[in-house]
This record gives sequence, C-alpha cells and structure tokens, in this order.
Amino acid sequence: MKRPIYLDYCATTPCDPEVVKMMMPYFSHHFGNPSSNDHLLGWESKEAVEVARQQLATLINCKPKDLVFTSGATESINWILKGLFFNNGRKGHFITTKIEHSAVLDTMAFLQEQGAELTFLKVDQNGQISLDDLESSIQDNTLGFVCMYANNEIGTILPIDKIGEITVKHNIDLICDATQAVGKIPMDLSSSSIAYMAFSAHKMYGPKGIGGLYIANSDLKSKLGIFLHGGKQEGSLRSGTMNVPGIVGFGKAAALCHQYMELELEQLRSLRDHFELKLGELSGVTIQAFNAKRLPHVSNISFSGVEGERLILTLSKYLAVSRGSACSSIIHRPSHVLKAIGMSDEDALNAIRFSLGRFTTKEEVKTALKVIRDTVLDLKLNIV
Repeated sequence: MKRPIYLDYCATTPCDPEVVKMMMPYFSHHFGNPSSNDHLLGWESKEAVEVARQQLATLINCKPKDLVFTSGATESINWILKGLFFNNGRKGHFITTKIEHSAVLDTMAFLQEQGAELTFLKVDQNGQISLDDLESSIQDNTLGFVCMYANNEIGTILPIDKIGEITVKHNIDLICDATQAVGKIPMDLSSSSIAYMAFSAHKMYGPKGIGGLYIANSDLKSKLGIFLHGGKQEGSLRSGTMNVPGIVGFGKAAALCHQYMELELEQLRSLRDHFELKLGELSGVTIQAFNAKRLPHVSNISFSGVEGERLILTLSKYLAVSRGSACSSIIHRPSHVLKAIGMSDEDALNAIRFSLGRFTTKEEVKTALKVIRDTVLDLKLNIV
C-alpha cells in the first residue's frame, strides 16, 4: 500500500537520516555508560553527551551547563511546575493561557487539587494574550507565567520578549513550552528573560523519548529541586542512566537545524503560503490566525459545510493530517485552542491542521492540494 503524504509535522517529525547515522554506533559499539569514570567506553559516552549538549546550546544560544536532558517536554514541564510549587511549601499562584498543551493544562489541574491558585488568560482570535491582562493578573504570591513559545495548533508565536519585560518587572518566572519553536525559528536565550524552557527532540527531526530543560541559572535550579533520586547524573538533579543514543541524536538534530534553519524557513514559508493561497480559492475556507505572526509551516484550516471527521477519514488514504494535538486526538471533541480563539463547536470540529516539514516537496504539496480540493467538493456535493 502506498504510504500517505505526511503533513503532520507538528505531531512528530521523522528522524533525519544523518541523525540515525550518528546514533547507530552508540547502540552497539560506543555503548558505555557515561557515568562509568574508570574506563575508555565510559569516557567516550560522556564526551558524546557533552558534545550534544554543546550542539543544543549553540542552537538556542545558551550556556551548555544550563541544559538538562529529560525524556521530553512533558517531563520537563511537569518538573518545572511541580518543582516550583512543592518546593515553595505547596503554595503559590500560576498564570497561564487557555491555549496551552495538555502537558501544561493537566499538570496545572493536578496542582490546583494540591492547593495551587490558577489564572487562565483569554486570547484573541489570533491566539494572542493581552499584556495588560497578564500584568493585572500578577499577585504577591505568583510563582510564574506559563506559556507556549508558539502554539501547536494554529502556529501563533507569542511576544516572548515583551512578556519577559513584564515577568522581570514583577520578579516572577517566565516558563516556556517551546516544543514547537526550537529548531524551527531563531532563538537567542542569551538575551531572553525566559527562566525555564521545555522542548523535545522528536519535533525537530530527532528521536522520540529524549528532550531538554533549559534553566537560566543556578538559583533557578535550586528552586526546582531534585526531580529523580538515585544517582548523581545531570548535576544530581535528574538521576538515571543517560540515554546516550537519544542524546547524540538530539545533538545532531540540533546541529542540522542550526545549519539549515534560514533555508528551511524560506522554503517552508513559500510552500505554506502557496498551499493556503490555493485552498483559499475554495468557498467556505477559513485560515485560523491568518494575520498573526505564525510558524512558517503551520496552517489550521476550516472547511464550512464539510464535517471534519468525515474529511479526515476520506483524506487518510492519501494524506496524513490531523485535527490538532496528537495528545488530545484520542477524545473526539472540539479543540480547546480553537474554542479559545472564538470558534463555534461546529467550525472547530471542521478544522484541520496541516503542518509541513523538511522533507515536504513541491510535488507533494501539489498532490495534496488536488486531493483536498477534489475531496471537499465531492463531500459538499454529496451532503444530504
């Protein structure tokens, strides 16, 4: 069976062949434990881990010592939020938005059960918060503001620099879920007010099961506390034998993103804009957050009069697309992100996220446009 064209790069990305090539020796030849300090195999693995840490630091322009390896962004987010709350005597207030990933929203819900105070900021039709709302929501006991760097469903990029000015002014931590942004758009943490940042390898052409946590300084590390006990790995903050092949792959993925980012930004924006232009010729098509500052490869599009689930199922033979976050797609309900930007249940259910990537070709986009156009017109003609 011919595999469908993959247009769901926000859900995950394929490992770049160069990443796989770099990882392979660390499964069988360079297999030493990086914590084994008494022999060559351990030294080799430890050096490989530190090379990867430097590669990641170069990508986001931070100090290598400020990066901790985790299993992924979800773990990093849990560590940040639970660490700040429980190490503050189980008290405190968090501010976040209504369009966060479930890793943030579900962790917040758990902390609320433990006694945390929460404020959820509204967003406008472009997925942007009001900076005035943020500032007025800050309390004496506010621990931090938690937000995405870029939204995973509509691609909106938040004004992190302006947000950082507010958090610094009020001496609260800016906590970023940058899962969709790292490796996709330029990032410079050396001049940023971000205190903590979570991200994952598998969103940037690296392997699954490995991620990162950026912690801006040693004082912020002490605020989080130890996440896993049982060893002295990662500066005693996160114990456990390190996933060397995954870390090596993560580092190589970061190096490739750093090398090709400018070129990929231009290519993906061009493909995305053409894709939206052509689909916009169909009647009843709405592109969410069209006028907002967005990631260059993301399009969230609703097709009026066409049931989203039926459209997805019909397209699935030819295209791999989704209604939104893979973590939320198990439950059939309107996207909380699309509801938050003002869409009705019906329109939200009829919306599809298309996300392009490094390996998307012009020919694939051309084929996808024809398939989508023909399918939408056919479904509209067959509505009873």
